[in-house]
Amino acid sequence: MVFYAVIDTNLLVSSLLKRDSIPAKILDLVISGIIVPLFNEEILEEYAEVLSRKEFGFSVEDIGKLLNFIVQNGLLLEKTAVWETLPDPDDAVFYEIVMSARKNRDAYLVTGNIRHFPTKNFVVTPREMLEIVLNCIDK
Repeated sequence: MVFYAVIDTNLLVSSLLKRDSIPAKILDLVISGIIVPLFNEEILEEYAEVLSRKEFGFSVEDIGKLLNFIVQNGLLLEKTAVWETLPDPDDAVFYEIVMSARKNRDAYLVTGNIRHFPTKNFVVTPREMLEIVLNCIDK
């Protein structure tokens, strides 16, 4: 079974900082092809900008490999207009992409900042996404 998900930037940062964390398990599911990342150019630009911050210390090579993997294995989408107001307007693109995807398939938005988005059953924490995947695999 394959799952489609918009991966919030905070999940990528957390997964790379702590390789034994729940966010890292989500990234492992992306790399294994169980979760297909959904993105647009704006999301890729945010990934690149945030992951390149000096305080994280990620190498240019590792960032490039991750972004290239997402481009090669993910699904590039156009965002769709949404009418909900989000606490942080910079997060709107993540919600707009998941809403675009949901026109044609089940899709999730996986974030460590759940309060930044509307309360919807498809806006989930990394732990919730892991449980969704594991419950489907166990069946």
